[in-house]
Amino acid sequence: MPVVDMEDIVRLAKQRGFIFPSAEIYGGFRSTYDYGPLGVLMLRNVKNEWWRSMVQMRHDVVGLDAAILSSPRIWEASGHLANFTDPMVDCRKCKERWRADHLEPAAADGLVHCPNCDSTDLTEARAFNLMFKTHAGPLEDEGSVAYLRPETAQGHFVNFLNVLQTSRKRPPFGIAQIGKSFRNEITPGNFVFRTREFEQMELEYFVPPAEADKWFDYWRTERLEWYVSLGIDRQRLRLRDHDQEELSHYSAGTTDVEFMFPWGWGELEGIANRTDYDLRAHAEASGVKLEYFDQASGERYVPYVIEPAAGATRTMMAFLLAAYDRDQIGGEERTVLRLHPRIAPYQVAVLPLSKKETLVPVAEEVLGLLQPIAMCDYDETQSIGRRYRRQDEIGTPLAVTIDFDSLEDRAVTIRDRDTTAQVRVPIERVVEEVRSRLGIAGF
Repeated sequence: MPVVDMEDIVRLAKQRGFIFPSAEIYGGFRSTYDYGPLGVLMLRNVKNEWWRSMVQMRHDVVGLDAAILSSPRIWEASGHLANFTDPMVDCRKCKERWRADHLEPAAADGLVHCPNCDSTDLTEARAFNLMFKTHAGPLEDEGSVAYLRPETAQGHFVNFLNVLQTSRKRPPFGIAQIGKSFRNEITPGNFVFRTREFEQMELEYFVPPAEADKWFDYWRTERLEWYVSLGIDRQRLRLRDHDQEELSHYSAGTTDVEFMFPWGWGELEGIANRTDYDLRAHAEASGVKLEYFDQASGERYVPYVIEPAAGATRTMMAFLLAAYDRDQIGGEERTVLRLHPRIAPYQVAVLPLSKKETLVPVAEEVLGLLQPIAMCDYDETQSIGRRYRRQDEIGTPLAVTIDFDSLEDRAVTIRDRDTTAQVRVPIERVVEEVRSRLGIAGF
C-alpha cells in the first residue's frame, strides 16, 4: 500500500462527495464539515456495522438514544464541570491558543515554540473546560443554563434503572448508543480527526465488580478485531495502555485502539474501566439508588462499567486511509479505494454501455433487481472506461455492465474492482452472483 498524503484524502473526499468544508461559500467555519452524497452513505455504513457487531449479533446488549441537551446536574455529578479540561497556553506574539500537552520542546534549545509564529513567549498553562454551554428557555440566566453533551455515556448511566427494568437484562449486559457529542476543542485539526462536533459509538457494559478485569480484557481484544474484520491491516493498528497520569478522572484503566495516520499513531477508540464511579456519583447526586439486586444470590451491588467508545467520523477517516491505493491497469495509473463491501458507499454500480433507449429498460430492470439487496449507483455518462475508474476511486466493489449483447442473451458483465476481472452472468442469476461475491446477505 502506498504512503498516503493527507492532502490526497482531503482532495478525494471533496472531489468525490465524501466530505465538504462546512459553510464553504462563506469562507468556511473552522473545524466543521458536511458529509456529501458518498460520505453520508459511508458514515451510515460504519455506524451500521458497529451496531450490527455490538447489538444485532449479541443477546446481552440493548440500544438507547438519549437527549443531546442535558441538565447541569448531570455534569456536576459526573465530574465534567470540574475535571473535563485541557491545559491551554496563549502565544503573546500572534495571540494563537494551543493545547499545552500537544507542544513538545524543540531539540535545538529545549524550549516550547508556538507552532504558528515560532515564538517562545507563551503564557503559563491553565485549565480550559471543554463543555459547550447554552441556555434553555426564553431567559439567559443561571437558571436556564444547559450543556451540549461532551459524550453520550452519561445518558446510559442516568437511564440505567429504566433500561434494567424494561429490558429484563442482568449483568453482564450492555447499553449501546450512537450520537452527536460536542467538545470545545482548543486546537481542532487533522481534517475530521479532531472536531468540535462529532459522532460517537459508545457501549457501557455493566458487570459484577469481580468480573471487571475479565471483561476489560475481552473488550480490548474484541474491538481491535472489529477494525481488522472490516479491512484495516493489523500492522496499522495497535493497543496502547494509558499511563497513570493520563487516565480520566473516572478511569481505573484505559486502553486505546490506535491507527497509524499519516502524522503518526492516533486514537480510534478508547476502552476504559470506569469502575462504579458514574453510577455512584449519580446515585449520590440524585438520591436514587443505582444498583442491581441478584435474586438468585441475594447480593446487591453497584455494577462496574467497561466502556468501549469509538469516534464514528474518525473511524470513517481511518477506513478511507487504509483503503486508499494506487496501481496500474493497462499501463494507466488508477486510484482505488479497496473498501470492505459492508462499508463502501455503493456496493454495486449499474452501467449501461450507452444512453441509447434500447439499453435503458434492461439497465433499469437490473437496477431494480439489485436495489433491494445493496446500495447501487446508476451511471450512463462518459465512456465505460472512465466510469469504471470513477467507481474504483469511490470504492465500489462491483460494476454490472449492460451492453447490446444483453438484449439478445439476457446476460450482463460483472467486473471486480480489485482484480478488474470480468464474468458474464445471466440476468436471472445476477442477484445470487452479487450476493455471493460481496459475501453479504443484503443490506
